[in-house]
Amino acid sequence: MQVFRLSRKKYASELSGTGASKSGNRWNSKGVEIIYCSASRALAMAEVSVHISLATLPKDFVMMEINIPSNISIQTLKEKDLPENWNDFPHNLPTQKIGNDFINSKKTCILKVPSAVVSGDHNYLINPHHHDFQHIKILNISAFPFD
Repeated sequence: MQVFRLSRKKYASELSGTGASKSGNRWNSKGVEIIYCSASRALAMAEVSVHISLATLPKDFVMMEINIPSNISIQTLKEKDLPENWNDFPHNLPTQKIGNDFINSKKTCILKVPSAVVSGDHNYLINPHHHDFQHIKILNISAFPFD
C-alpha cells in the first residue's frame, strides 16, 4: 500500500516521528513520536493546508510517497468507535491517549484513523518504534508547490 506525506523539504529525508513529538497533535501528546500519513496526495495536502496561512505559505513542500508492505498489519479505528468531539480543534486528550496507547502498545505498526479534515477519508499513523517499521520505505520525494 502507498501512503502520502506532505513535508517541508528539510525534514523529508527520513521517517522518524520527531516533528510530531515536538508539539503534539490530534493523535499524539508532546514527546510521543508518530508519523502522520494520508491515503492520497489530496488528503495529505488538505491535512497540512488547514494549519497554514496562504499569506505565509512555505515554498519548500515536498510530497513523500511511502510504501507499507502488504504483510504489515493495520489496526483500524472507525469513527463510531471514537469519543464524542474527537475531531475538535484544538485537539483533545482522548484522541491523544488513543494515539499514545497505539505507540506504546506496539501491537501493530499502522493505525488507520478517520480524517478530521475530509469526512470519509483516512489517515495512517506509523509507529516508528514497532519492529515492522524497518520495512516501510520512502519510494519517492517530489516537489509539491501550492498554487
